[in-house]
Amino acid sequence: MRAFLVLLARNRLALAGGVVMSLVLLLVLLTPILPLADPDVTNTSNRFQPIFSDGALLGTDHLGRDLLSRLMWGTRLSLAVGFAAAIVAATLGAAIGIIAGFYGGRTDNIIMRGVDMLMAFPYILLALAIVAALGPGLFNALIAVAAVNVPFFARNIRGITVGIAHKEFVDAARLAGLSNTRIILSEILPNVIPVIVIAMSTTIGWMILETAGLSFLGLGSQPPQADLGSMLGEARSALITNPHTSIVPGMMILIIVMSINLLGDGVRDALDPRLKSGALSRPMATTKVDRKGAVPEPTGKGLLEVQGLETQFHVKDRVYRAVGGVDLHVEKGECLGIIGESGSGKSVTALSLMGLVASPPGVITGGAVHYDGEDLIGAPYRRLRDMRGRNVAYIFQDPLATLHPLYRVGDQLIEAIRSHRPIGKAEGQAKAVELLRAVRIPNAEKRVSDYPHEMSGGMRQRVGIAMALANDPDIIIADEPTTALDVTVQAQVLTILDDLRRSRGLAIVFITHDFGVVAQLCDRVAVMYAGRVVEEGSTKDILQAPRHPYTARLMACVPELGGGKRRLEAITGLPPAVDRLPEGCAFADRCLKVQTECRRGKIPLDWQGDRKVRCLYPEQGTREAAE
Repeated sequence: MRAFLVLLARNRLALAGGVVMSLVLLLVLLTPILPLADPDVTNTSNRFQPIFSDGALLGTDHLGRDLLSRLMWGTRLSLAVGFAAAIVAATLGAAIGIIAGFYGGRTDNIIMRGVDMLMAFPYILLALAIVAALGPGLFNALIAVAAVNVPFFARNIRGITVGIAHKEFVDAARLAGLSNTRIILSEILPNVIPVIVIAMSTTIGWMILETAGLSFLGLGSQPPQADLGSMLGEARSALITNPHTSIVPGMMILIIVMSINLLGDGVRDALDPRLKSGALSRPMATTKVDRKGAVPEPTGKGLLEVQGLETQFHVKDRVYRAVGGVDLHVEKGECLGIIGESGSGKSVTALSLMGLVASPPGVITGGAVHYDGEDLIGAPYRRLRDMRGRNVAYIFQDPLATLHPLYRVGDQLIEAIRSHRPIGKAEGQAKAVELLRAVRIPNAEKRVSDYPHEMSGGMRQRVGIAMALANDPDIIIADEPTTALDVTVQAQVLTILDDLRRSRGLAIVFITHDFGVVAQLCDRVAVMYAGRVVEEGSTKDILQAPRHPYTARLMACVPELGGGKRRLEAITGLPPAVDRLPEGCAFADRCLKVQTECRRGKIPLDWQGDRKVRCLYPEQGTREAAE
């Protein structure tokens, strides 16, 4: 609850709405004990008194009744009816939606066709028809408002339930022998309650307006009972001569509806778990740059040179040092592998190169990224946009999420080209077919018209590679593009990348968890841990004789075919939290060779023979000798 309130308070408009609504609720709760005049007592000799009159702070109406008293009691009644209508509509609508979505088939068709019939009528006309059939009265108006809003809740909850009903945890509940009622109550309902709360918070204001509208037409509260709508209805005849009688209830309706809507938007955002990571904040076009120290000068090492790169995530009062000073370079036609556990900073490093880390909360706080001598950190957005996809292209891990599900793959390839240069329809179609052939998609002329869902995972990944090649880039950054593929398709994708690298002279930065992939594709490898490179060298040297204990332990976790019986090692413990990195070596708590010196000071990445190693007590000898 505390976390929810903190997130809600971060939205200033929602906070303002909550404060105003709290004051209104406090006043209406205190109404029975406040020294107010009787709201129903008439005094025609005292009619239409102006605001701030003696004994009538907000004046009087056409019957001499105290407007302040009627406003307080009317607001109390309008809020009660609005909240009651929302609860009734949400309860009935959620029940209908859950049943339709869970059972599906004929049950779903019958229920939802009935809902569609209700939604076919204009809601206000349907509410008028219900009140006309039941007769005027506030309770009947409540029934009408709730009834016309049931379809809204039913459709929303049904859509959520359909997506949940066939999830693995629901299947597991069925296999455990739970009845449908138990499954709905214990598995489905807890997952849709946040949606119900969000829908209620954003529709209560609308229901108060609908109730006020019916009362304004004389179909809601009946004289002498006051609510905000009936007060407006009674004051319309004196709108020109005594406007304060309309302004007073009108302003209260405006205050209530605006504060509820602002608060509802805040509740919706605060219940979304993505807000905690800043994902609901509008990201900047490029990653925010706030470099504290001097900017390193390029040394001419390779086509792409990364020097002292530091990227942090600022979430409330915590600072997560995802990348803590990375030095890398890649030559034209070379493949550099970056390997490490999840959370070691590999993907953040890759995204930082072209300013693709979302800000907020991401901030680049140090270092430089030189492409052909040009520093890309802090470069103007137009320059980075021009280079993205043309000079430096990306292949992401999940092609199904990367490709747009509603567009054909050929159209998406053409769009990638058109973003950098004009191209005609016929030329674009021919280029798309050529790209699909380059990544060895069979029958490319027909597959170019396919949607992503019509392709297998391997085919989609090849389309992702084709999209990266669309503008003949100099560098491709591949972020674990083979993780979700089976070994046969993985081998095909790696072969395609290797052939393209050699034929086109591409520089590739390949991010992976798999040393087998590194051995097959990469010329050099950089091992990352806790946001830093701990070992860098040629693939052959590192595979034969890893120097850093972390590299050695990673390789000991990999099974080998034909290697006889060998115990698979495991690295005990967990990587350190990047917002609380320990002093000295970040791997010290998990290292078998740790010494007192390892926990003191900063350990540099120094040359040790044929490679760079960040370790005071490196491994000695070959891997075979160590085993």
